[in-house]
Amino acid sequence: MPFNIFANRRRSFDNPALLFGAAAAGFAAGLFANFGRKAAVQSLTALKGEWDEGLKSEHRLTMKIFDAIEQTEEQDIARRKTLLVQLQHALAKHAVEEENVVYPAMRDHGQIEDADKLVHDHGYVKQYLFDLSEMEPDDPAWIAKVRTFRADIEAHVREEEEILFPRLKAALGDEGNAHITSAMNKAGFTAA
Repeated sequence: MPFNIFANRRRSFDNPALLFGAAAAGFAAGLFANFGRKAAVQSLTALKGEWDEGLKSEHRLTMKIFDAIEQTEEQDIARRKTLLVQLQHALAKHAVEEENVVYPAMRDHGQIEDADKLVHDHGYVKQYLFDLSEMEPDDPAWIAKVRTFRADIEAHVREEEEILFPRLKAALGDEGNAHITSAMNKAGFTAA
């Protein structure tokens, strides 16, 4: 009588307990892997210490992605698309941290117009990302738009790092800064 390897497999699929156990194990492994990925992504920010230093490190990472994009050639379509996705993810997480934690703290401490302007800037970030995703990466206008986008981001970052964040940090005091750091890292972990 020949041995049938599929007969044993079919019997294991007929056992609901085995199927449920395999599904539960797969689900748990997926959750653990996702948690690990989120922790790794947010740890780069959290390890910088206070909220403003974490955001500065994210600003630097964003500029490195822009550098990598600008070093590509028109025919590097796949590379440009990959880097654009990386930029979209980095900026999305960063926007959640700022829009859900830092900018509300600015409003709470009298920087209402400044916070609203920064949110307005983020709307243009989303517009740039949309426009770039709709364009062909080998179009010369694509890299020109990337360069304009970068210049706008650099102006936004300078305003945050040199004027607005130091003002907020001074207004928050030690306890407030610790709270914003914790809340920002939690928001970043969720968005990662």
